[in-house]
Amino acid sequence: MTEELKELGIDVGHRRVGNLMGENRITVERIRTFKATTDSYHTRTIAPNLLDRDFKANQANQQWAGYISDIRSGEGWLYLTFILVVHSSRVFGWAVSNTLNAIWRSRQQR
Repeated sequence: MTEELKELGIDVGHRRVGNLMGENRITVERIRTFKATTDSYHTRTIAPNLLDRDFKANQANQQWAGYISDIRSGEGWLYLTFILVVHSSRVFGWAVSNTLNAIWRSRQQR
């Protein structure tokens, strides 16, 4: 909005425009662009999908599932990963990091 007003010859700053918009209850709708977070063209081997979305386990330690999620925090993005025991639906272990590489390295060290 500030840039458009300046193009029209009105000399205003971002704060002034923001204050005026707030007084007049004008809000901004931001459109987020898609950001790819998955590297589909890596050279590492891909683990086979053994469960094939069949999450029924008759006994413990028969099926485990892993998950990685990103969480926005006040200090930036955090990545949470955890291992779930399918039979009991309980979390077996988890890790949090500010980079996906750190989670990948901790997985490789096991």
